[in-house]
Amino acid sequence: MAKKQKKIAVSNAAAKPAANDPFLYTGARRGESDARFWRWGDDNMFPYALALMARRSTTHRRIINDKADYISGKGFAFDPSCERLARFVESVNGAGESMRQLVNKLAFDKALFGNAFVEVITDAGRTFLSLFHHDASKCRIGRDHRSVVMHHDWRNFSHDDAQTLPLYPAFAQSADGTLRSVVHYKDYEPMFENYGVPPYIAGMNVSAIAYKTDRWNISRLDNSFQLSGVMMLDGTTESEAEAERVSRMAAEKFAGKPGQVMFVMKDCGESDNSKFIPITSANDGDWRSLHEQATSDIVVAHSWFRSLSGLDYSSGWSADRILHEYEVALNTVILSEQEELLEPLRQVISLILGCDCSSLEIINRPPKRSKPLYMRIWEARKAEGLEYDPSDEKQQLFVAQITKYALQNID
Repeated sequence: MAKKQKKIAVSNAAAKPAANDPFLYTGARRGESDARFWRWGDDNMFPYALALMARRSTTHRRIINDKADYISGKGFAFDPSCERLARFVESVNGAGESMRQLVNKLAFDKALFGNAFVEVITDAGRTFLSLFHHDASKCRIGRDHRSVVMHHDWRNFSHDDAQTLPLYPAFAQSADGTLRSVVHYKDYEPMFENYGVPPYIAGMNVSAIAYKTDRWNISRLDNSFQLSGVMMLDGTTESEAEAERVSRMAAEKFAGKPGQVMFVMKDCGESDNSKFIPITSANDGDWRSLHEQATSDIVVAHSWFRSLSGLDYSSGWSADRILHEYEVALNTVILSEQEELLEPLRQVISLILGCDCSSLEIINRPPKRSKPLYMRIWEARKAEGLEYDPSDEKQQLFVAQITKYALQNID
């Protein structure tokens, strides 16, 4: 006659993925529809989930950081004869932020959320202009499609704590007498009218895979690479509660920190046959391949390039490849994003400060310093954002004439 067995499964925290899943952001108390704003996601917490995922997926976060840095460039080039524009580029608000710092925050939000918000502040006489970046996760589009509702914590939304400002070009007068408006940047996506969609939307699952494979490796390290298995315990118990108590005591004594251990209680025989049956794993290579494939898919989903985010190729590191990929990224991603961010800012500056902003451009520099040998020195200095003089005879020389590559053949 078969002996009755009582099974109780015991596992450590590594066996509870639901609470740590980067897509399952919980805690929203007011996720219902509101008459003042459009929800961002089914429960209005989609930006919170995106921000949480970016803090947990290593490669995903690195690409977002790098895209923001490349798009915001190394500063701004403009007509130096316009002193008012020069002062504004140096400090765009009372907090002392430069134009480059402002654009970097906008580029970061755009890469992470597919949306970005900047507040425009002036007065009736247009005697000054201030630009302030707003965290996109704290902004929602009003029901009228002409306003933005801002709140510090959308998990605990309160009408009294919310602030509403009109979308540019409309302005509203605030209590301090200033006129305020908000510029909303958003990536186009069919079927999405109120909010943009992040460019990596098709790679959200692979970002989760990369995060979970990292967590799996951390769990293995924490567990000293102990194998999962089944602990067979001989013993007689009178009830399920007693069996659970014995299993819990056995877990504290025998288990330590395994990956997963299931304890099985069975009626004891004439001798004690308690033993641990390991479950061997031969799929380490599959896990590694899965992680590498997920990393490659993340780069593709971001429309980005491996070498620009510090990811090497199987063939090794190549400085020429970095420059080539930077040139492709510059002409396919960086320049178009820069123009999208700068166009409304130029318009606002021209309208309020009366400056000609046609010369306002972001200075782009490759991650590896290199200039074409056919460039003249003054052209290279201009590209670097340095002072240059096309009429200077010394700056009329070609770059090739002052480098070792060409000097070898010069008598």
